Amino acid sequence: MLHNTRLVILAAGLLAVPALPEGAFAQSPAPTPPPAVRVQLPDAGDDENATELAKKLQNPIGDVSSVPFQSNTNFNSGPHKGTQETLNIQPVIPFHINEDWNVITRTVLPLIWQPSLEPAHTVPFGTGPTTFSAFLTPSKPVNGWLWGIGPVMQLPTISDKSLGSNVWGGGPTGVLVYIKGPWVAGALVNNVWSFGGTSERDGSRYNTFLAQLFANYNFGGGWYVGTAPIITADWLTAGDKAWTLPVGAHVGKVVKIGGKLPVNLLLGAYYNALRPEYGSTWQLRTQMTFTF
Repeated sequence: MLHNTRLVILAAGLLAVPALPEGAFAQSPAPTPPPAVRVQLPDAGDDENATELAKKLQNPIGDVSSVPFQSNTNFNSGPHKGTQETLNIQPVIPFHINEDWNVITRTVLPLIWQPSLEPAHTVPFGTGPTTFSAFLTPSKPVNGWLWGIGPVMQLPTISDKSLGSNVWGGGPTGVLVYIKGPWVAGALVNNVWSFGGTSERDGSRYNTFLAQLFANYNFGGGWYVGTAPIITADWLTAGDKAWTLPVGAHVGKVVKIGGKLPVNLLLGAYYNALRPEYGSTWQLRTQMTFTF
């Protein structure tokens, strides 16, 4: 009986409390954060969107975060005509400055398996020099044209001196791209000078040129064919032996792994019409590119 009386008194007391004004305990609204810039990837499950994603990935300064794993198998390489394998890990990360300008960064870290170079010193596996490029580029093409320009750096990430120079280097890089209908074509060029180094025959000084010319035709459904030879020159070597000039083509397709993750698959072959003294005669190129 006493317990019930206490409950009645407590309920009466609560009913007697005056109602608080609406919002009495409300806090000031938190400031609205600025909208995040986010790249909307096409859904690779749709044929048309798969083609649009393929075109973005064919553009070296495309506004897409991706990680290509490019395998270059070089045949008849070195004095004993062995097979060299280079796996390039090439993350591409875009940064948005504002609505009109982007900075696209590209990094290339090579993992190298090489044949014996005896009597020269050699190691069977290691890392080569890392190349880092940053392109300032407009966010939108004009009449199908898009350009980018910036610095390129070579970092001495070699695990053995037979895999490259242990000296830092740098220089300019630029790219010009044309995108129209099914076509994505253009050229990427750079030149890298070493910051010091020695100049004897096996020295660490270098002065190298690279040009990647590319042209891709997209059929639809994510399928495409094209060519993307990587032309290089060593300006410290005289004559034709300074150049590597590949001729070839590739085929590729954008697919979805697990029904969710868009992946670009590529297969190509190139013959080196010009090559250094111990350069490979031809190359098999395979590539798998993950997008995010």
